[in-house]
Amino acid sequence: MNKSFTNLFSHFRTDFMSSIVVFLVALPLCLGIALASGVPLLSGIIAGIIGGIVIGTASKSHLSVSGPAAGLVVIVLNAIEDLGSFESFLLAVMIAGVLQIILGYAKAGVIGMYFPSSVIKGMLAAIGLILILKQIPHLVGFDSDAFGEMEFFQQGGSNTFSALFDAFTHVQMGSLIIGFLSMGILILWSKKSIQNIKALKQLPGGVVVVFLAVFVNYLFIQFAPEIAIDASHLVSLPVFSDFESFTSTMALPSFDAIGNPTLYITAITIAIVASLETLLSTEAIDRIDPEKRRTPQNAELKAQGLGNLLSGAIGGLPITAVIVRSSTNLASGAKTKLSAILHGFWLLIAVALLPTIMNLIPLAALAAILIMVGYKLTNPALYKAQFKVGRKQFIPFIVTVIAILFTDLLIGILVGMAVGVFYILRANYQVPYKYYDSTNRAGSSPEILIELSEHVSFLNKANLRNTLEHIPDNSHVILDGSKASLIDHDVLELIHDFKFTAHEKNIKAELKHIPRL
Repeated sequence: MNKSFTNLFSHFRTDFMSSIVVFLVALPLCLGIALASGVPLLSGIIAGIIGGIVIGTASKSHLSVSGPAAGLVVIVLNAIEDLGSFESFLLAVMIAGVLQIILGYAKAGVIGMYFPSSVIKGMLAAIGLILILKQIPHLVGFDSDAFGEMEFFQQGGSNTFSALFDAFTHVQMGSLIIGFLSMGILILWSKKSIQNIKALKQLPGGVVVVFLAVFVNYLFIQFAPEIAIDASHLVSLPVFSDFESFTSTMALPSFDAIGNPTLYITAITIAIVASLETLLSTEAIDRIDPEKRRTPQNAELKAQGLGNLLSGAIGGLPITAVIVRSSTNLASGAKTKLSAILHGFWLLIAVALLPTIMNLIPLAALAAILIMVGYKLTNPALYKAQFKVGRKQFIPFIVTVIAILFTDLLIGILVGMAVGVFYILRANYQVPYKYYDSTNRAGSSPEILIELSEHVSFLNKANLRNTLEHIPDNSHVILDGSKASLIDHDVLELIHDFKFTAHEKNIKAELKHIPRL
């Protein structure tokens, strides 16, 4: 039997159970992102199915889960308006998929290696905070925002915090009870006393929560209808009477915009943003993988490109690797990519065969699952650990958290990167060499040794220039490059210029192991 096939099923029990939890989380997210994007709900489900089955199979990531991403909502809304139709937008998604495949073959995945760990950890912590803040309203039955929205600012002038305050003035009692009951079960399920019971350990708390939530709401309907949860606070999956009604709802790409430059600008934008979000998400999930496995980033770009090509072809939203679903996957005990693949099949079965049953699930129960995932991502111990490492790590970390919280994922990452790069540049500026003043008696001519470090780049030029300009007159200066493996050309010019003009201040300049220009 094929070895890779055997490995795929080597942890079937845990992957199977994890896939159900990921499916339960992905289902409302697919619907919510489609709703927030202003496209048919089925488009979000199609993207989730392809993200699971197609990308899950093609990807070499063990834990990453792909699907429609909240970070692309604004791009989708604006693109549809600019192109004039959703059908034209689907063509842009297909082209974006082709571009991602090209990026994969061009080995552009290496970009993911250049994000500092402090920024990646900040991204995870910020996602955790956003999940908690965004899901609290759903936990108490206030569902004014789409389930998948992640941006701080919302339409109508509201924001994450105002929605949070509004939630507690619009509490739905049934959702509140089920929400807090679900939270209690999930907390209990994480305790060692439960985990030590073999039969319960194999059963994810998220699955228990969903079944119990449906049952409790059934009891409300029977015995306390005044607090029962109505359809507006339940999963809202489209119900199709037959296969023909299913296919008639699907949108297909239109080639009418093939000569429109906006089409290609949109495709390039989707390809870049989706690729960056994918690289960031896979890098982040690799960092917290207990087995420390690494995802080949170029192969991941190819898999994502294939997924977007197919998604656009049959009416789906753009797809990326998504940190929320990936984190849920890991937290639920997944070991291989079988979990991601199976969750795609569950989405397909749910929309094709079981929509009425799925529509019994309270959003409050799913919100509880996401809040617990969020807590694991933004655990206070993470902040404490980053603080202990030092400010060069903590400041980029906390800036990334705040920036993502108040903007969106990509803008926040760029802000965090800017701060991280600042500290890198500052470190390079401060440590280009060692300076020794070996004057040994009063009145003698100063004897100075400047020992260059291993790597002296153009970033060190200003600091070195300042040092050379302030060397006292009548000194004997030795510039030693014996430990340097690389000296930038700009720095070499500076050193040789100094030697050439040193006599003007009666300075004897001696160069050791400094290359000629």
